[in-house]
Amino acid sequence: MTERVRVARIGAAHGVRGEVKLWPFTQDPLGVADYGPLENEKGTQRFEIETLRAAKDHLVVRLKGVADRNAAEALRNTDLFVSRDKLPLIQEEDTWYHADLVGMAAVTPDGVPLGNVTAIHNFGAGDLIEIATAAGGEPLLLPFTELVAPNIDMALRQITIVLPNMIE
Repeated sequence: MTERVRVARIGAAHGVRGEVKLWPFTQDPLGVADYGPLENEKGTQRFEIETLRAAKDHLVVRLKGVADRNAAEALRNTDLFVSRDKLPLIQEEDTWYHADLVGMAAVTPDGVPLGNVTAIHNFGAGDLIEIATAAGGEPLLLPFTELVAPNIDMALRQITIVLPNMIE
């Protein structure tokens, strides 16, 4: 399992005073501010949330030290991470951090290898699972639902995938 977990992504600048749009990947969107300073992927930059407010489909955030539109725009598409030990323990069954699923083997119900999970995305209409295929072709992008991914075995690091043409 990864030591750091992605919790948000910085979007475009919002206004001219240094605010940014922020897409949180936390169960409670406003909870992204509860983890303390956030870091970029390499851990070379730290970001502290000074203020945040909900907008239509994202948050609007002021980051400490980001004072104008140019500085805000320079951060666009920066993924933000926290150390795993800052995250709450998961109490619910059949609930995982997306970061724990990345790298798992994806197999059909018959055990035929499909490839490996490379990401879990959400573009607004629900989670999608991305699988780099073993054959090396285009990645599979499938709805991450119980129908498509009926079994996740954390011990085996394996996800059973029912391809859409296999669903009855």
